[in-house]
Amino acid sequence: VQLQASGGGLVQAGDSLRLSCIASGRTIDSYVMGWFRQAPGKEREFVATILSSNSTYYWSSVKGRFTISRDNAKNTVYLQMNSLKPEDTAVYYCAAGARGDKIATLALDYDYWGRGTQVTVSS
Repeated sequence: VQLQASGGGLVQAGDSLRLSCIASGRTIDSYVMGWFRQAPGKEREFVATILSSNSTYYWSSVKGRFTISRDNAKNTVYLQMNSLKPEDTAVYYCAAGARGDKIATLALDYDYWGRGTQVTVSS
């Protein structure tokens, strides 16, 4: 599975962005899909995950502001980010895991990773 993330950019605090992650090489309907982010000087951290059943789980700092969704027909996963804050500034990565029925919040739960897309939120 190859993953390509896009949609990042420079926005102001309070703005919204929608990230997309397009998969190729295999259909993702049976995969758990996730978004992680890594800020400069920090470790990569979990943001959100969506199971093959469409159940979702979010890191506490983004819950209520971010929404993860998937369109299996387009082999694409989205991350809608609202009310962005400067602390959301990071490179955002999408990932796919073969255990589609498992809530996956650790990087090691995922088998495939895309290149990141930069999100910068100015105050």
